[in-house]
Amino acid sequence: MATSGTSPVHVADSHDVIRVHGARENNLKNISIEIPKRRLTVFTGVSGSGKSSLVFDTIAAESQRLINETYSAFVQGFMPTVHRPDVDVLDGLTTAIIVDQRRIGADPRSTVGTVTDANALLRILFSRLGRPHIGPPSAFSFNVPSVRASGVITVERGSGETTKQTFSRAGGMCPRCEGRGSVTDFDLSQLYDENKSINEGALTIPGYSADGWYGRIFRGCGFFDPDKPIREFTERELHDLLYKEPTKIKVDGVNLTYEGLIPRIKKSFLSKDVDALQPHVRAFVERAVTFTVCPGCDGTRLNEAARSSKIKGISIADACAMQISDLAEWVRGLDEPSVRPLLAALQQTLDSFVEIGLGYLSLDRPSGTLSGGEAQRVKMIRHLGSPLTDVTYVFDEPTTGLHPHDVKRMNDLLLRLRDKGNTVLVVEHEPETIAIADHVVDLGPGAGTEGGTVCYQGPVDGLLASGTITGRHLGYRASLKQEVRKPTGALEIRGATTHNLRNVDVDIPLGVLVAVTGVAGSGKSSLIHGSLAGRDGVVAIDQTPIRGSRRSNPATYTGLLDPIRKAFAKANGVKPALFSANSEGACPSCNGAGVVYVDLAIMASVATTCEDCEGKGFQPQVLDYKLGGRNISEVLAMPVAEALEFFGSGEARIPAAHKILTRLADVGLGYLSLGQPLTTLSGGEQQRLKLAAHMAEQGGVYILDEPTAGLHTADVEQLLGLLDRLVDSGKSVIVIEHNLAVMAHADWIIDLGPGAGRDGGRVVFEGTPADLVAARSTLTGQHLAEYVGA
Repeated sequence: MATSGTSPVHVADSHDVIRVHGARENNLKNISIEIPKRRLTVFTGVSGSGKSSLVFDTIAAESQRLINETYSAFVQGFMPTVHRPDVDVLDGLTTAIIVDQRRIGADPRSTVGTVTDANALLRILFSRLGRPHIGPPSAFSFNVPSVRASGVITVERGSGETTKQTFSRAGGMCPRCEGRGSVTDFDLSQLYDENKSINEGALTIPGYSADGWYGRIFRGCGFFDPDKPIREFTERELHDLLYKEPTKIKVDGVNLTYEGLIPRIKKSFLSKDVDALQPHVRAFVERAVTFTVCPGCDGTRLNEAARSSKIKGISIADACAMQISDLAEWVRGLDEPSVRPLLAALQQTLDSFVEIGLGYLSLDRPSGTLSGGEAQRVKMIRHLGSPLTDVTYVFDEPTTGLHPHDVKRMNDLLLRLRDKGNTVLVVEHEPETIAIADHVVDLGPGAGTEGGTVCYQGPVDGLLASGTITGRHLGYRASLKQEVRKPTGALEIRGATTHNLRNVDVDIPLGVLVAVTGVAGSGKSSLIHGSLAGRDGVVAIDQTPIRGSRRSNPATYTGLLDPIRKAFAKANGVKPALFSANSEGACPSCNGAGVVYVDLAIMASVATTCEDCEGKGFQPQVLDYKLGGRNISEVLAMPVAEALEFFGSGEARIPAAHKILTRLADVGLGYLSLGQPLTTLSGGEQQRLKLAAHMAEQGGVYILDEPTAGLHTADVEQLLGLLDRLVDSGKSVIVIEHNLAVMAHADWIIDLGPGAGRDGGRVVFEGTPADLVAARSTLTGQHLAEYVGA
């Protein structure tokens, strides 16, 4: 039942389908389809073909927008706004629950336990059964401050000695680290230049210039002489500069609050995850602040009262530090009729972690350290036991970060959600997941402007015979190399103990393509990022998202725009700043954004194309300047592939730009337009963009963390070609991967395991892929042997 273009396929009556008619969001070309309800539908196609535009930006977005509109106007004012997608008709929608790969929170107080129900249930359990009894559930929360009360508890020491201690009736927060588990030590030389006065610009903290608002506060506070060098401050003056508590002051007739540098830095910079800060602020924090385990709570975040209350010798801190699979067994051994419903709920939550392949985590693991795939599976926890039915679940590549051994488990979970009477929509490239679909929608035929149409919809068998790119590559199998490259040296790792690693010694061969494999949680990233990243000549490209606004795009991120602006300026005899939508050339009406946002208060803000620049973002006179017959707006609208040809010859030839564009094309991003906002790129696209940018660096060793994430099988072949070119040019490439095609193509494999968490952390195989297949001694070896047909 192959179809193309915009013709819908009638699979059922109107009560049994989600009908989409005239969808034009992003690159979708007015497509119309009908998706069966209460079935598992997988959306396929090359990266950039329009899958996410259809599933997330059209179907899920409209479902969420309509649900939000059922709330009162007052409540809507507190909810995130969702714009109406560009589609003519969306019919048959049900409540959509999105389970995506976005990282869970950057708040340092957020843990695996707090983002699920597990911590809340444990706090109730300890407030009921813990001895000594110290108070309500909040007494076990590290996010609730301690407030001293008149009660006392007797704390038993390991030696049998007992002491009396005042306890908290309010919260369990450690007062020393305020519930963060770590304390900070400041290098004062990074905060100020002691040889200068405040008026001379002594403060070297980002945003604290003498001419700015903070400079005004510190000049006029009256606690010290702003014209005196800091080295001459009295002890009291230095204390007020650094540590003074918030104090009301009046400067030039304005009521303000003065606060010492260190508490102010803690509130403004350290209350967030360091990785969420702007790059220049993050660099300052890394220079000025040292984080060490809190000696007051030994990193548990809890005060002594909370740690003293125990159940069968286990405190809540001990419970949260356990591997979740062990914690589940401990809870299973508790038999207390008075809290039986609570134990059942906690048991179900913990068992769901194990069932979904995350039993190796602990509840005290900071949520910001989870990979995208781990974060997505953690979000699934609360849905597995949900009694809701006839819900639309939307998944974004749920097999990302999963070893082949775990893919079947994920498939079973998707089928379970379907069998409860739900509609399950999955964007996926994994052939094993596509194979279990009831219905497939294949978009393409290409990416970007070459995509956005429905190339096929129907059963999986029909996809194989459809002749589409997906259909042709669905059965693709990489073969083992006949000959592997010989190493030119080795990077030594000795005694690695990061996270679950068990004193690992291993040599990473140089001059070859190395694949580091093993089930999720086996210690791959701990070994490679924990032991190699940061060494001289090592370029590590991980999965952290690119931070940028909607003004950032591939041209600005890679530095491509700089030689282009200079070439435009030289060709037209004007300043380069005119050719930046963030500088002098910006349209004054929309400030270079191309759109004007109208705030409608409690309703969703409306973005309308700027009438003055017609969405181009530049002043009209700037568009009169041409290079090779194109203006700057037309250049930014070009896909990488077209720009590569444009800047490769003739009047517009720019060697520096051509070199950057070649790298972008090499990593499979030829379909991206130069001016596409980075906020619209998928996680896989962002990692490949980072790879393209880092390829200009002079490092001899590249570390790539699952570079196939988000890649269609056809694109994986192109990536393998790129990795080969890097190695053949003299680079060493280390790839942390689950993709079997990459494993088969590697020169050397280092397999970790045998399991995850406590059951992992060891090197279980080192050698060539052929040797791993022949031995079949590990889970990876067994799956690779099956993959290559050995």
